[in-house]
Amino acid sequence: MDEVYKILLALFPIIMAITLHEAAHGWVAFKLGDSTARDLGRITANPIKHIDPIGTVLIPVVMILVTGFAFGYAKPVPVDVRKFEHPQKDMALVALAGPLSNFIMAVFWTFVLMLSYKFIPSGAVANAVKYMSGIGVIINIILMVVNLLPMLPLDGGRIVTGVLPFKWAVIFVRSERYGMWLVILLLVTGILGKILMPMVEMVQKNLFGLFGLG
Repeated sequence: MDEVYKILLALFPIIMAITLHEAAHGWVAFKLGDSTARDLGRITANPIKHIDPIGTVLIPVVMILVTGFAFGYAKPVPVDVRKFEHPQKDMALVALAGPLSNFIMAVFWTFVLMLSYKFIPSGAVANAVKYMSGIGVIINIILMVVNLLPMLPLDGGRIVTGVLPFKWAVIFVRSERYGMWLVILLLVTGILGKILMPMVEMVQKNLFGLFGLG
């Protein structure tokens, strides 16, 4: 496959991984009493509502082609914690929804990959489906693992904030102003990949084992 064809095949699973991640945040927030995301039309699989051209498309595609490791983001879904009955706990549930959606999508793409080996084992179509499915598996596992890092503003940091005693949560929230810069520093220096890739590989190995893939 040439590089342009690979990019075109990769775009769909990458965009949907990031899009549905954000939609999941909005859906859980709505179920917990905050309709902000719904009112803005953000509880949708329509990527146009969520796409950030740089973070959703350019950065993930370039990184996965160049380094094999992807990192991306969409426009954050707005959440008004004042509308939650239990703001601290409910915000943690909203945060968890994103990585959980990526895990579900990783399972889906692994299933598609298994079907492609069983029913279309060779040819151009088979290669395309296998490549797209492989990207779908890896990008969703990476997004899940990255977002579960216990650092703000990542989802893992929101989850930690939700389970800490309130006075400790208030102190922890102060780290958010530096969090994304720290994530970028770890990414650029390669430290993030060294920390996360063993976890990514473990999740992938177990998913492949579950569906009988080598």
